[in-house]
Formats: sequence, structure tokens, C-alpha cells
Amino acid sequence: MPGFIISYIKYVDKFNYFIGRIAMYGIFIMVGVLLWSSISKTFFMPSLWTLESAQFAMVSYYILGGAYAIQLKANVRMDLFYSEWSIKRRAWVDAFTVFFLIFFLFVLLYGGLESMLYSLEYGQRTRTAWRPLLWPIKAVMCIGFFMMILQAISEFFKDIAIIKGVEVTGIEIKGAQLK
Repeated sequence: MPGFIISYIKYVDKFNYFIGRIAMYGIFIMVGVLLWSSISKTFFMPSLWTLESAQFAMVSYYILGGAYAIQLKANVRMDLFYSEWSIKRRAWVDAFTVFFLIFFLFVLLYGGLESMLYSLEYGQRTRTAWRPLLWPIKAVMCIGFFMMILQAISEFFKDIAIIKGVEVTGIEIKGAQLK
């Protein structure tokens, strides 16, 4: 495998692993916000910001964790035949089907960018009493879609390496030094 592809795999995997591990703790932010919401509704005056903050935390949690899930192969698969196939056959199928994923992610990214630019241009806000701006969460979504595209391309390169007979484990490629 060419050195630039090995470097691409190395850096994309490391970056998405790092961001995924940070995003993983976003669940605690959401739980904290919802806990505060319950406490404030019971003992104090209800907070206007808690529901939308929890929704924004949840969106950040699963969108920014998407590339990490792809990297760990934690995404859902139709496993009727897949688990019975050889590693090389799985790599062939994955190398083909990843293009559908990449196309879908590009469509999401395009729509997300259009929506984010609209939100920026018109100062779009939610229709609630708190009325937070929407462009920040739309920007997070676009970043997450872009990270998933980069990770899908990395997975494609790993599948090509398997097809060529080079063993791939995570970000380590046997037979190549990743420094």
C-alpha cells in the first residue's frame, strides 16, 4: 500500500478514535441536563433550556460518535450470510457497499451544509420560549457527517488492503510501519 494511504488511515483513525472517545461522554452531559430538568420541575421553577439542551447533546453524541462506530464496526449489518463468509469475501462486499454509504453521507452533508448556511444567513432559531440559534448544532452535524465520510474512505482502503492480502487490524497494517 502506498505511504500516503497508510498515513491517511493512520491519521483519520486516530482522529476519529479520539473524537469518538470524547463524544462517548456526551451521554453524561445529557443525563445531567435531564436530571436537572427533573429536579427543577419538582422543586423549583421549570427550566426553559433543558429539553433542547438534552436534544442537542444527544445529536452531538450520536453524530460525532458515528465515525467511531464505523471504525469499531459497531454499525448494524444484515448478518444472514456475512458472518459465514471468509474475511476476503467480506472485504470485497464491504469495498463495494461502502460507496453507497459514502454517497448517502455526501447527500446528508450537502443537505446539512445548505441548512446550516440558511440558519446562519437568517439567524434561524427554534420556536420555543428559549429560542436558541440552530446553526451551531447544524455545524456539529456537518462535522460529524464529514468525519464519517473520512472514516468510510479509511475503511475502504483497509478492505482493499485485505483483498490484496495485507493484514489490517485497526490502524495497524501488518508489513508497514505506522509511526
